Amino acid sequence: MLLKKAISSHLFSNILTIFMNMRYLTLDKALEAWHKIQPISDDDKARLARRFSVDFNYNSNHIEGNTLTYGQTEILLLFGKVIGEANVRSVQEMVASEVSLKMMEAESRIKESPLSQNFIRGLHHTLSDGMQIGYTVHAGQYKTRPNSVITRYGDRFEYASPEETPALMTDLVDWYNEAEKEGRLSPIELAALFHYRYIRIHPFEDGNGRIARLLVNYILAKHDIPMIVIRSRKKTEYLEALHSTDLAVGSSPSDGAKASIHSISPFLRYFRNLVAQEVYADVLFVTKRGENLWWYDGECIEFRTPNYGKILNMMQSEPVLTLADIQRKLGLQPTSVKKLVQSLIDKHYVEKGKDEGSWHVFIVPSC
Repeated sequence: MLLKKAISSHLFSNILTIFMNMRYLTLDKALEAWHKIQPISDDDKARLARRFSVDFNYNSNHIEGNTLTYGQTEILLLFGKVIGEANVRSVQEMVASEVSLKMMEAESRIKESPLSQNFIRGLHHTLSDGMQIGYTVHAGQYKTRPNSVITRYGDRFEYASPEETPALMTDLVDWYNEAEKEGRLSPIELAALFHYRYIRIHPFEDGNGRIARLLVNYILAKHDIPMIVIRSRKKTEYLEALHSTDLAVGSSPSDGAKASIHSISPFLRYFRNLVAQEVYADVLFVTKRGENLWWYDGECIEFRTPNYGKILNMMQSEPVLTLADIQRKLGLQPTSVKKLVQSLIDKHYVEKGKDEGSWHVFIVPSC
Protein backbone atom coordinates (compact mmCIF):
# COMPACT_ATOMS: atom_id res chain seq x y z
CA MET A 1 0.00 0.00 0.00
CA LEU A 2 2.83 2.41 0.89
CA LEU A 3 4.58 1.52 -2.37
CA LYS A 4 1.41 2.24 -4.34
CA LYS A 5 1.05 5.62 -2.64
CA ALA A 6 4.67 6.44 -3.42
CA ILE A 7 4.19 5.46 -7.06
CA SER A 8 1.00 7.48 -7.25
CA SER A 9 2.71 10.55 -5.80
CA HIS A 10 5.59 10.24 -8.28
CA LEU A 11 3.61 9.37 -11.41
CA PHE A 12 0.44 11.35 -11.11
CA SER A 13 1.35 14.78 -9.80
CA ASN A 14 0.77 16.16 -13.28
CA ILE A 15 -1.35 13.40 -14.83
CA LEU A 16 -4.60 15.35 -14.49
CA THR A 17 -3.12 18.21 -16.54
CA ILE A 18 -2.01 15.74 -19.21
CA PHE A 19 -5.42 14.09 -19.19
CA MET A 20 -7.17 17.40 -19.79
CA ASN A 21 -4.94 18.05 -22.82
CA MET A 22 -5.55 14.97 -24.94
CA ARG A 23 -3.00 15.75 -27.63
CA TYR A 24 -0.21 14.77 -25.24
CA LEU A 25 -1.61 11.31 -24.56
CA THR A 26 0.19 8.29 -25.99
CA LEU A 27 -0.93 4.70 -25.82
CA ASP A 28 2.42 3.46 -24.54
CA LYS A 29 2.43 5.95 -21.66
CA ALA A 30 -1.16 5.13 -20.79
CA LEU A 31 -0.47 1.40 -20.64
CA GLU A 32 2.74 1.99 -18.70
CA ALA A 33 0.84 4.02 -16.09
CA TRP A 34 -1.83 1.31 -15.88
CA HIS A 35 0.73 -1.47 -15.34
CA LYS A 36 2.58 0.52 -12.69
CA ILE A 37 -0.48 0.75 -10.44
CA GLN A 38 -1.07 -3.01 -10.53
CA PRO A 39 -2.26 -4.86 -8.60
CA ILE A 40 -5.26 -2.75 -7.74
CA SER A 41 -7.47 -3.58 -4.78
CA ASP A 42 -10.63 -5.65 -5.02
CA ASP A 43 -12.57 -2.54 -4.04
CA ASP A 44 -11.09 -0.57 -6.95
CA LYS A 45 -11.79 -3.47 -9.31
CA ALA A 46 -15.42 -3.42 -8.22
CA ARG A 47 -15.64 0.37 -8.62
CA LEU A 48 -14.17 0.15 -12.12
CA ALA A 49 -16.53 -2.69 -13.06
CA ARG A 50 -19.61 -0.79 -11.90
CA ARG A 51 -18.56 2.35 -13.72
CA PHE A 52 -17.72 0.45 -16.91
CA SER A 53 -21.04 -1.42 -16.92
CA VAL A 54 -23.03 1.81 -16.85
CA ASP A 55 -20.73 3.73 -19.19
CA PHE A 56 -20.45 0.99 -21.81
CA ASN A 57 -24.11 0.01 -21.95
CA TYR A 58 -25.35 3.59 -21.94
CA ASN A 59 -23.01 4.77 -24.69
CA SER A 60 -23.07 1.72 -26.96
CA ASN A 61 -26.87 1.75 -27.00
CA HIS A 62 -27.22 5.53 -27.07
CA ILE A 63 -25.14 5.59 -30.27
CA GLU A 64 -27.83 3.39 -31.83
CA GLY A 65 -30.74 5.56 -30.64
CA ASN A 66 -31.60 4.19 -27.20
CA THR A 67 -33.54 6.86 -25.28
CA LEU A 68 -32.65 6.05 -21.67
CA THR A 69 -30.69 8.78 -19.93
CA TYR A 70 -27.37 8.05 -18.23
CA GLY A 71 -29.13 8.25 -14.86
CA GLN A 72 -31.91 5.88 -15.91
CA THR A 73 -29.30 3.44 -17.19
CA GLU A 74 -27.40 3.53 -13.91
CA ILE A 75 -30.47 2.90 -11.76
CA LEU A 76 -31.68 0.13 -14.10
CA LEU A 77 -28.38 -1.76 -14.23
CA LEU A 78 -27.29 -1.32 -10.63
CA PHE A 79 -30.66 -1.57 -8.88
CA GLY A 80 -33.04 -3.11 -11.41
CA LYS A 81 -35.43 -0.16 -11.22
CA VAL A 82 -36.84 2.19 -13.84
CA ILE A 83 -37.17 5.85 -12.89
CA GLY A 84 -39.12 8.49 -14.74
CA GLU A 85 -40.72 7.92 -18.12
CA ALA A 86 -38.89 5.21 -20.04
CA ASN A 87 -39.50 3.58 -23.41
CA VAL A 88 -40.15 -0.15 -22.94
CA ARG A 89 -38.00 -1.06 -25.92
CA SER A 90 -35.10 1.01 -24.58
CA VAL A 91 -35.32 -0.74 -21.21
CA GLN A 92 -35.36 -4.18 -22.87
CA GLU A 93 -32.38 -3.23 -25.04
CA MET A 94 -30.39 -2.07 -22.06
CA VAL A 95 -31.07 -5.21 -20.01
CA ALA A 96 -30.15 -7.45 -22.95
CA SER A 97 -27.00 -5.39 -23.51
CA GLU A 98 -25.89 -5.91 -19.91
CA VAL A 99 -26.44 -9.68 -20.15
CA SER A 100 -24.42 -9.70 -23.40
CA LEU A 101 -21.63 -7.75 -21.71
CA LYS A 102 -21.41 -10.28 -18.88
CA MET A 103 -21.43 -13.11 -21.42
CA MET A 104 -18.54 -11.50 -23.30
CA GLU A 105 -16.54 -10.87 -20.12
CA ALA A 106 -16.93 -14.50 -19.06
CA GLU A 107 -15.75 -15.73 -22.46
CA SER A 108 -12.72 -13.41 -22.43
CA ARG A 109 -11.49 -15.03 -19.21
CA ILE A 110 -11.07 -18.38 -20.98
CA LYS A 111 -7.65 -17.50 -22.36
CA GLU A 112 -6.99 -20.75 -24.23
CA SER A 113 -10.35 -20.74 -26.05
CA PRO A 114 -10.25 -19.45 -29.66
CA LEU A 115 -12.86 -17.05 -30.98
CA SER A 116 -15.71 -18.90 -32.69
CA GLN A 117 -18.66 -18.03 -34.89
CA ASN A 118 -20.88 -19.88 -32.44
CA PHE A 119 -19.87 -17.42 -29.72
CA ILE A 120 -20.50 -14.42 -31.97
CA ARG A 121 -23.91 -15.76 -33.01
CA GLY A 122 -24.72 -16.58 -29.38
CA LEU A 123 -23.79 -13.04 -28.38
CA HIS A 124 -26.12 -11.69 -31.05
CA HIS A 125 -28.90 -14.03 -29.96
CA THR A 126 -28.64 -12.72 -26.40
CA LEU A 127 -28.48 -9.10 -27.52
CA SER A 128 -31.45 -9.55 -29.86
CA ASP A 129 -33.76 -10.40 -26.95
CA GLY A 130 -34.06 -6.66 -26.36
CA MET A 131 -34.31 -5.47 -29.96
CA GLN A 132 -37.75 -4.68 -31.34
CA ILE A 133 -37.38 -2.68 -34.50
CA GLY A 134 -40.57 -3.24 -36.46
CA TYR A 135 -39.34 -6.19 -38.52
CA THR A 136 -38.12 -9.69 -37.80
CA VAL A 137 -34.53 -9.98 -36.62
CA HIS A 138 -33.23 -13.52 -36.93
CA ALA A 139 -31.48 -13.75 -33.57
CA GLY A 140 -28.09 -15.42 -33.81
CA GLN A 141 -28.40 -15.95 -37.56
CA TYR A 142 -26.58 -14.16 -40.34
CA LYS A 143 -28.63 -11.76 -42.44
CA THR A 144 -31.06 -12.98 -45.06
CA ARG A 145 -31.48 -9.64 -46.82
CA PRO A 146 -29.01 -6.96 -47.93
CA ASN A 147 -28.15 -4.13 -45.56
CA SER A 148 -26.65 -0.73 -46.22
CA VAL A 149 -26.38 2.69 -44.63
CA ILE A 150 -26.81 6.26 -45.83
CA THR A 151 -23.64 8.05 -44.77
CA ARG A 152 -23.55 11.53 -43.28
CA TYR A 153 -22.54 12.71 -46.76
CA GLY A 154 -25.74 11.38 -48.32
CA ASP A 155 -24.39 8.41 -50.28
CA ARG A 156 -25.45 4.80 -49.82
CA PHE A 157 -22.78 2.42 -48.51
CA GLU A 158 -23.33 -1.29 -49.13
CA TYR A 159 -22.17 -4.04 -46.79
CA ALA A 160 -21.48 -7.67 -47.71
CA SER A 161 -24.37 -9.51 -49.37
CA PRO A 162 -26.24 -12.26 -47.52
CA GLU A 163 -24.78 -14.80 -49.93
CA GLU A 164 -21.14 -13.93 -49.22
CA THR A 165 -21.52 -13.25 -45.48
CA PRO A 166 -21.02 -16.82 -44.15
CA ALA A 167 -17.75 -17.27 -46.06
CA LEU A 168 -16.49 -13.82 -45.07
CA MET A 169 -17.28 -14.47 -41.41
CA THR A 170 -15.45 -17.80 -41.58
CA ASP A 171 -12.45 -16.00 -43.07
CA LEU A 172 -12.64 -13.27 -40.42
CA VAL A 173 -12.69 -15.64 -37.45
CA ASP A 174 -10.01 -17.91 -38.94
CA TRP A 175 -7.81 -14.89 -39.66
CA TYR A 176 -8.22 -13.55 -36.12
CA ASN A 177 -7.33 -16.83 -34.43
CA GLU A 178 -4.29 -17.30 -36.66
CA ALA A 179 -3.15 -13.68 -36.26
CA GLU A 180 -3.48 -13.96 -32.49
CA LYS A 181 -1.26 -17.07 -32.48
CA GLU A 182 1.35 -15.46 -34.73
CA GLY A 183 1.62 -12.38 -32.53
CA ARG A 184 2.74 -10.08 -35.33
CA LEU A 185 -0.03 -7.63 -34.53
CA SER A 186 -0.44 -6.11 -31.09
CA PRO A 187 -3.76 -6.65 -29.27
CA ILE A 188 -4.66 -3.02 -30.09
CA GLU A 189 -4.02 -3.61 -33.78
CA LEU A 190 -5.94 -6.89 -33.67
CA ALA A 191 -8.94 -5.23 -32.04
CA ALA A 192 -8.96 -2.27 -34.46
CA LEU A 193 -8.58 -4.42 -37.58
CA PHE A 194 -11.17 -6.94 -36.40
CA HIS A 195 -13.64 -4.13 -35.67
CA TYR A 196 -13.18 -2.59 -39.11
CA ARG A 197 -13.40 -5.88 -41.02
CA TYR A 198 -16.46 -6.94 -39.04
CA ILE A 199 -18.26 -3.64 -39.67
CA ARG A 200 -17.62 -3.94 -43.40
CA ILE A 201 -19.30 -7.36 -43.39
CA HIS A 202 -22.22 -6.29 -41.15
CA PRO A 203 -23.25 -9.94 -40.78
CA PHE A 204 -26.53 -9.49 -38.88
CA GLU A 205 -29.75 -7.71 -39.74
CA ASP A 206 -29.40 -5.44 -36.71
CA GLY A 207 -27.12 -4.95 -33.73
CA ASN A 208 -23.86 -5.00 -35.70
CA GLY A 209 -22.40 -1.89 -34.07
CA ARG A 210 -23.19 -3.17 -30.60
CA ILE A 211 -21.66 -6.58 -31.37
CA ALA A 212 -18.55 -4.93 -32.85
CA ARG A 213 -17.99 -2.91 -29.69
CA LEU A 214 -18.49 -5.99 -27.51
CA LEU A 215 -15.99 -8.00 -29.57
CA VAL A 216 -13.41 -5.21 -29.45
CA ASN A 217 -13.57 -5.40 -25.67
CA TYR A 218 -13.45 -9.20 -25.80
CA ILE A 219 -10.10 -8.92 -27.58
CA LEU A 220 -8.73 -6.28 -25.21
CA ALA A 221 -9.90 -8.10 -22.07
CA LYS A 222 -8.47 -11.38 -23.29
CA HIS A 223 -5.08 -9.68 -23.48
CA ASP A 224 -5.45 -7.99 -20.08
CA ILE A 225 -5.92 -4.51 -21.50
CA PRO A 226 -8.63 -2.33 -19.88
CA MET A 227 -11.90 -2.37 -21.80
CA ILE A 228 -12.99 0.82 -23.53
CA VAL A 229 -16.11 2.88 -24.16
CA ILE A 230 -16.84 4.66 -27.42
CA ARG A 231 -18.66 7.71 -26.05
CA SER A 232 -21.93 8.75 -27.65
CA ARG A 233 -20.97 12.41 -27.32
CA LYS A 234 -17.97 11.61 -29.55
CA LYS A 235 -19.94 9.59 -32.09
CA THR A 236 -18.94 11.92 -34.93
CA GLU A 237 -15.23 11.18 -34.39
CA TYR A 238 -15.97 7.45 -34.45
CA LEU A 239 -17.99 7.60 -37.66
CA GLU A 240 -15.52 9.95 -39.34
CA ALA A 241 -12.65 7.58 -38.60
CA LEU A 242 -14.60 4.72 -40.19
CA HIS A 243 -15.56 6.87 -43.18
CA SER A 244 -11.99 8.05 -43.79
CA THR A 245 -10.84 4.45 -43.68
CA ASP A 246 -13.58 3.39 -46.11
CA LEU A 247 -12.24 5.94 -48.60
CA ALA A 248 -8.74 4.50 -48.24
CA VAL A 249 -9.80 0.84 -48.43
CA GLY A 250 -12.44 1.13 -51.16
CA SER A 251 -16.17 0.53 -51.37
CA SER A 252 -16.10 -3.16 -52.26
CA PRO A 253 -17.36 -5.21 -49.27
CA SER A 254 -14.81 -7.95 -49.95
CA ASP A 255 -11.97 -5.40 -49.89
CA GLY A 256 -13.23 -4.06 -46.58
CA ALA A 257 -13.62 -7.54 -45.12
CA LYS A 258 -9.99 -8.33 -45.92
CA ALA A 259 -8.43 -4.93 -45.25
CA SER A 260 -4.81 -4.86 -44.06
CA ILE A 261 -3.51 -3.14 -40.95
CA HIS A 262 -1.75 -0.61 -43.18
CA SER A 263 -4.88 0.29 -45.14
CA ILE A 264 -6.92 1.16 -42.02
CA SER A 265 -4.48 3.83 -40.79
CA PRO A 266 -7.19 6.46 -40.11
CA PHE A 267 -9.22 4.10 -37.93
CA LEU A 268 -6.15 2.63 -36.23
CA ARG A 269 -4.93 6.13 -35.34
CA TYR A 270 -8.36 6.98 -33.90
CA PHE A 271 -8.51 3.67 -32.02
CA ARG A 272 -5.07 4.02 -30.45
CA ASN A 273 -5.95 7.50 -29.20
CA LEU A 274 -9.26 6.23 -27.87
CA VAL A 275 -7.63 3.40 -25.92
CA ALA A 276 -5.04 5.82 -24.52
CA GLN A 277 -7.76 8.18 -23.29
CA GLU A 278 -9.83 5.40 -21.75
CA VAL A 279 -6.87 3.77 -20.00
CA TYR A 280 -5.70 7.13 -18.61
CA ALA A 281 -9.23 7.69 -17.31
CA ASP A 282 -9.08 4.32 -15.51
CA VAL A 283 -5.71 5.23 -13.98
CA LEU A 284 -7.08 8.54 -12.75
CA PHE A 285 -10.23 6.90 -11.43
CA VAL A 286 -8.15 4.57 -9.27
CA THR A 287 -5.39 6.94 -8.17
CA LYS A 288 -6.64 10.52 -8.19
CA ARG A 289 -8.54 11.19 -4.98
CA GLY A 290 -10.04 14.35 -3.54
CA GLU A 291 -13.28 15.72 -2.12
CA ASN A 292 -13.80 17.92 -5.17
CA LEU A 293 -13.09 15.20 -7.76
CA TRP A 294 -16.03 13.24 -9.18
CA TRP A 295 -16.69 11.10 -12.28
CA TYR A 296 -19.54 11.21 -14.77
CA ASP A 297 -19.69 9.23 -18.03
CA GLY A 298 -15.93 8.86 -18.30
CA GLU A 299 -15.10 12.45 -17.43
CA CYS A 300 -13.21 13.62 -14.36
CA ILE A 301 -15.19 16.52 -12.90
CA GLU A 302 -13.32 18.89 -10.57
CA PHE A 303 -15.66 21.30 -8.79
CA ARG A 304 -14.28 24.75 -8.09
CA THR A 305 -16.14 25.02 -4.80
CA PRO A 306 -16.34 22.28 -2.15
CA ASN A 307 -20.04 23.05 -1.65
CA TYR A 308 -20.96 20.86 -4.64
CA GLY A 309 -19.19 17.87 -3.13
CA LYS A 310 -20.76 18.50 0.25
CA ILE A 311 -24.23 18.65 -1.27
CA LEU A 312 -23.66 15.46 -3.29
CA ASN A 313 -22.39 13.61 -0.23
CA MET A 314 -25.45 14.68 1.74
CA MET A 315 -27.76 13.60 -1.08
CA GLN A 316 -26.11 10.17 -1.12
CA SER A 317 -26.11 9.61 2.63
CA GLU A 318 -29.42 11.09 3.75
CA PRO A 319 -32.78 9.56 2.70
CA VAL A 320 -34.55 12.91 2.91
CA LEU A 321 -32.81 16.17 2.12
CA THR A 322 -34.68 19.37 1.34
CA LEU A 323 -33.20 22.62 0.11
CA ALA A 324 -33.86 24.03 3.58
CA ASP A 325 -31.81 21.18 5.07
CA ILE A 326 -28.91 21.99 2.76
CA GLN A 327 -29.15 25.68 3.59
CA ARG A 328 -29.05 24.97 7.32
CA LYS A 329 -26.17 22.48 7.14
CA LEU A 330 -23.98 24.61 4.89
CA GLY A 331 -24.96 28.00 6.29
CA LEU A 332 -25.69 29.40 2.82
CA GLN A 333 -28.34 31.77 1.53
CA PRO A 334 -31.46 30.12 -0.05
CA THR A 335 -30.64 31.62 -3.46
CA SER A 336 -27.12 30.17 -3.36
CA VAL A 337 -28.39 26.68 -2.45
CA LYS A 338 -31.02 26.78 -5.17
CA LYS A 339 -28.41 27.82 -7.73
CA LEU A 340 -25.95 25.08 -6.70
CA VAL A 341 -28.59 22.33 -6.75
CA GLN A 342 -30.07 23.52 -10.05
CA SER A 343 -26.60 23.41 -11.61
CA LEU A 344 -26.25 19.76 -10.56
CA ILE A 345 -29.67 18.99 -12.03
CA ASP A 346 -28.95 20.82 -15.30
CA LYS A 347 -25.76 18.81 -15.81
CA HIS A 348 -27.72 15.59 -15.11
CA TYR A 349 -25.48 14.75 -12.14
CA VAL A 350 -28.55 14.40 -9.91
CA GLU A 351 -32.29 14.04 -10.30
CA LYS A 352 -35.18 14.58 -7.93
CA GLY A 353 -36.83 11.41 -6.66
CA LYS A 354 -40.55 10.71 -6.47
CA ASP A 355 -40.74 11.55 -2.78
CA GLU A 356 -40.19 15.07 -1.50
CA GLY A 357 -36.56 15.52 -0.50
CA SER A 358 -35.32 12.32 -2.16
CA TRP A 359 -32.52 12.37 -4.73
CA HIS A 360 -30.88 10.12 -7.30
CA VAL A 361 -27.13 10.85 -7.58
CA PHE A 362 -25.46 9.64 -10.78
CA ILE A 363 -22.06 11.26 -10.48
CA VAL A 364 -19.46 9.05 -8.74
CA PRO A 365 -17.01 10.30 -6.07
CA SER A 366 -13.31 9.66 -6.59
CA CYS A 367 -12.82 8.70 -2.95
